[in-house]
Amino acid sequence: MTTRFAGSSATLGAMHDPELAAWIRLSLVPGLGDRTLRRLLGALGLPTQVLASGPAAIAQVVGADLAQRVFGDPHAAAVATALEWAAQPGNRILTLADADYPQHLLEIPDPPVLLWCRGDTALLARPALAVVGSRNATPQGLSNAEQFSRAFSEAGLAIVSGLALGIDAAAHRGGLAGRSSTIAVLGTGANVAYPARNRALYDAIAERGVIVSEFPLGTPATAANFPRRNRIICGLALGVLVVEAAMESGSLITARLAGEQGRELFAIPGSIHSPLSKGCHTLIKDGAKLVESANDVLSELRIAQPVASATRAMPLDDAGLLAWMGHDPCSIDALVQRSGLTPDVVSAMLLQLELEGKVAGLPGGRYQRTAAI
Repeated sequence: MTTRFAGSSATLGAMHDPELAAWIRLSLVPGLGDRTLRRLLGALGLPTQVLASGPAAIAQVVGADLAQRVFGDPHAAAVATALEWAAQPGNRILTLADADYPQHLLEIPDPPVLLWCRGDTALLARPALAVVGSRNATPQGLSNAEQFSRAFSEAGLAIVSGLALGIDAAAHRGGLAGRSSTIAVLGTGANVAYPARNRALYDAIAERGVIVSEFPLGTPATAANFPRRNRIICGLALGVLVVEAAMESGSLITARLAGEQGRELFAIPGSIHSPLSKGCHTLIKDGAKLVESANDVLSELRIAQPVASATRAMPLDDAGLLAWMGHDPCSIDALVQRSGLTPDVVSAMLLQLELEGKVAGLPGGRYQRTAAI
């Protein structure tokens, strides 16, 4: 567990806060990563004390080369820009010294020294669940992610995800629709909305949830940053739910981190014929808890408030019914349960789909999809 450094960096008056300026300055030193910076802080104290200690004392902790970098380039312009950003309404830079720094993150092996936040940082203290999955999700997967997340949010869990396309975006929408909102952890700077297609969602989260990043302002999308941010997604949460994931999905990185961080791991099963179910099935084989309803997760996390099973937002049209059908044969009763429609409506839709050649009737009153959505 990481020790919280004594002191505080108040956002009020951030532009005139020498301690916050010192935190930012040290965080921008090339080569002085979080692990090394935490070691330096542990040896010499808060950042203003580190800088006041001089090159020789710093060199004894991190070596002469890094000590020279600390004093060789103060990054004055970047520090001023960061302080100006932090002084704007809704923006905040949390440090390891802040009382509001998320306690759960202090428990992980490599907590970020700074968290650049935009929105309601009080959400970082709420119980949370990470919901992740494929960028190329199926309609059913997207609906599951959104509806489960809404149910969790209504039950008191903030929804944590990574603002990617697909399952992440659906999870954020569900979180926003519930009372506990959502936390988006970015692999870019906190002022960079990526991907561009999620700009409107980014703005909604900044207004009604919270955007979080460990990367300095303006950091662009870089492949190496996204696996790194996954440890924060997992670290903020009590557990991780994987909705859909292929075997090579980045969501499996978050799942692995859940085990390393001692978090609960959950997965939603799918068709044995779907590539996007194979990652979830592998996780279940390896010990992840199989999830069929939101209550499966809530009971495991000992969250008492009961909620209805996550359902019913799939469009009530032919494409929606096909998505609820999935890849395997299923009965009318199963489709009624999944879709929330009445048996008469489902039967009428199936008849029309069968006449159009989109489904086939099977023995035992079951149906199977024969057409893509």
